[in-house]
Amino acid sequence: MSNSPIDEPLALFGGPKTIESPFKRYNSIGPEEVAAAKQVVESGVLSQYLGCWTPDFYGGPKVQEFERACEAYFGVKHVVTVNSWTSGLIAAIGAIGIEPGDEVIVSPWTMCASATAILHWNAIPVFADIESETFCLDPVAVESAISPYTKAIMAVDIFGHSANTDVLMAIARKHGLKVITDAAQAPGAMVKGEYAGTLSDVGGYSLNFHKHIHTGEGGILVTNDDEIAERLQLIRNHAEAVVGDKGVTNLSNMIGYNFRLGEIECAIGIEQLKKLKELVGTRQHAAERLTSGLHGLAGLRPPVIRPGCTHAYYIYPMVLDEGLLRVSRGRIYEALQAEGVPIGKGYQNLHLLPMYQQKMAYGTKGFPWTSEICKRDVDYRKGICPVAEKLQDHSYLSIGMCVYDFSNEDIDRIVTAFHKVWGRMSSLVDK
Repeated sequence: MSNSPIDEPLALFGGPKTIESPFKRYNSIGPEEVAAAKQVVESGVLSQYLGCWTPDFYGGPKVQEFERACEAYFGVKHVVTVNSWTSGLIAAIGAIGIEPGDEVIVSPWTMCASATAILHWNAIPVFADIESETFCLDPVAVESAISPYTKAIMAVDIFGHSANTDVLMAIARKHGLKVITDAAQAPGAMVKGEYAGTLSDVGGYSLNFHKHIHTGEGGILVTNDDEIAERLQLIRNHAEAVVGDKGVTNLSNMIGYNFRLGEIECAIGIEQLKKLKELVGTRQHAAERLTSGLHGLAGLRPPVIRPGCTHAYYIYPMVLDEGLLRVSRGRIYEALQAEGVPIGKGYQNLHLLPMYQQKMAYGTKGFPWTSEICKRDVDYRKGICPVAEKLQDHSYLSIGMCVYDFSNEDIDRIVTAFHKVWGRMSSLVDK
């Protein structure tokens, strides 16, 4: 692998662009999925759900087939499919018995639905900081955030790497809490030989169109708890209309929805699941080649993988040391982007979103924070999650590994662009 000559000017300053042609878009859908969807369409049965207590309460044949296939694949007792992972998170929070005003500890460094699913049940998100290496919840910060009102922890397996689930589960058991794993971005990642997302009370994966595998939209909930599984199924499909005939006596959070995934999506999901190992493997191969090529670039840290874990590389995250390089992240980002690198420079800190800064969710009066169900003044000020905030403001760079279908040559071009920018770093020093 050769580097770009460092005597060429950067594209940012009018030099030749390293990557001229666009990368091939990532597409996991093939003829198998087309044939499976066609078969369902021709059957005329696009959904077989009924929102009452009958055998069709659990959905049609493809829903059942997909769920049983996922149970076997992920090695869990129960899988409940839903029409989006946001729906899955809402169902999971409700299923574990959260009460209005209960606090749920969650990462600030995640997609907004992780926290808004908590608010959906009139519970209170409490943000704990993340680890600087994996970007997942820091168990030390989690334990510090526990209050008398804490009832659950939501661990986010961000970018494809599992949170420190063993430690988080130990903390939860010590304090009598439930743990939900938001493994939306980590299907196929492993933790000590088991799948990420399966090691907590309830977890699951996204089937949104830009994930490793997808059904357009959708989600997969996984649990080994019989009661949680039943409650997930009820919340998914009009619980309030079903509990009486089904003989359910625990009516807590039995407010049902239409969170049902259809027959076409499940037929596609069956075929996608067969490809998951291979598709994750291609992301891992590309990431390993990228890490090898970027090795030795001063002030750039590639992804860190905790011992016993594998990384699914939904995103390839990097950390910059602005102090060492004496160049701002913004200037480096501009230079890499000008060379044609598909680079990102931020994610988000949820606690800094307007909803949390103004403490306004339902209506105009600040509910639930201003109501009697909120037991204390929860702090969302900037500074409460310094690791996540520094990443967002100064040091985080990323490449979306499920956006493009990178070949070895593509990765080499990206590596060449990085070396070119690093070779001309002095030209980027802020004046």
